[in-house]
Amino acid sequence: MVLRVHRFLPSTAVEGPGIRACLQVQGCPIHCPGCAVPFTWPEDGGITMEVEQLAAHILNGPEVEGITFLGGEPFEQAGELARLARNLRASGLSVMTFTGYLVENLRSAGRADWMELLAVTDLLIDGPFERERLDTSRPWVGSANQRYHFLTDRYIDLKEKLTDIPNRLEVRITPDGRVMINGLAELKDLRALLDL
Repeated sequence: MVLRVHRFLPSTAVEGPGIRACLQVQGCPIHCPGCAVPFTWPEDGGITMEVEQLAAHILNGPEVEGITFLGGEPFEQAGELARLARNLRASGLSVMTFTGYLVENLRSAGRADWMELLAVTDLLIDGPFERERLDTSRPWVGSANQRYHFLTDRYIDLKEKLTDIPNRLEVRITPDGRVMINGLAELKDLRALLDL
């Protein structure tokens, strides 16, 4: 099985609880106005990665407590991500998944691959980004409509602590000099960072 990937981070502290691997998939049909990552929309962008090789890479890489799937739109590659998640969960890792779809629509769609990915997700954040409802007061979300769904008990202890968890950014400089930023911040914070 092959995944179409925009970017893979073997270790990050800003894309969910604890230290996590992060897989940003390529391809999204939702096209939220104001999306921070429109370059992840085209289905033919990014690179391809074999699911089994990626699982081995994560398990043999930096120590992480789980993986985060974000996009693009993870549910457009739900079957492949579910297989990856099952491999990682077998080794005790957690799974966090972002989606622009609503969980109610995912559940009622009748798609086996969507149900498989939901079944292996511990923490789901759903809802399209809504530019006019920008809200970075809660961790990992960008607009007020987006919701947390604790699909297992793995992170249920965070439910009452969400307002105490800040959004953060990571800045990485690649060997060829490119600056890569991941995490969540408001535009004014990014401008201040660049001014430094």
